[in-house]
Amino acid sequence: MRRRLVISTLVTALCGGTLAGTAVPAGAAPAAVDCRRVKCVALTFDDGPVADSRRLLGILKERNVKATFYLVGKNVQRYPTTARDAHRAGHQIGNHSWDHADLTRLTSAQVRSQLSRADTAIKQATGVKPSTLRAPYGAHNATVRQAADRPLVHWSVDTLDWRYRDSARIVKTVKEQTKPGDIVLLHDIHRTTVNAVPGIITALKARGFHFVTVDQLFAPTRLPAEKVTYHNRAAYRP
Repeated sequence: MRRRLVISTLVTALCGGTLAGTAVPAGAAPAAVDCRRVKCVALTFDDGPVADSRRLLGILKERNVKATFYLVGKNVQRYPTTARDAHRAGHQIGNHSWDHADLTRLTSAQVRSQLSRADTAIKQATGVKPSTLRAPYGAHNATVRQAADRPLVHWSVDTLDWRYRDSARIVKTVKEQTKPGDIVLLHDIHRTTVNAVPGIITALKARGFHFVTVDQLFAPTRLPAEKVTYHNRAAYRP
């Protein structure tokens, strides 16, 4: 009986299941990383999915990197399979509104509509409702925060990749500015940004960074609703 249990345990470990024989669900969180003990960074990608998002997923898979995608509902409706595959690969999915509207210019009802339509599209594609929001343009006010009814996650490193379509510049910015606990803003709608990702990963790994999702960056703490968060530099205690 003992021999059978040992063999079962080895098979379970090799197959990535559980001792009870239950398969790890698609989209399960990657192995835990304690960002209080190691240097962590959260790469976040806004405005997708687009056609080139699939190439980005390949790059992240090849390098075993997890990220967070803030998806526009209208684009999810166009590329549902890409959104689904991002979730199944273990990346975190966030809400980035229905059509990238400036939410501060809308009424409370209009903001709720923007978010609920995006939630619906994302849930239909991935099976999950996003637990965090990133307001388009980083624009928020009391109306937006209240209507969101979830944490707003913004960023502490702005690559300005939308302005400077220069892959080398993007890599240099991230390499020089990133500190433990930072959230990096990127946009996979730009080919130059996707081209920069291998260089970003190489540069930050050389500095000892671990790549995590937004939720992992703050674990075990849960972000409170209606609060805007930019980084978690306070977590790292070498």
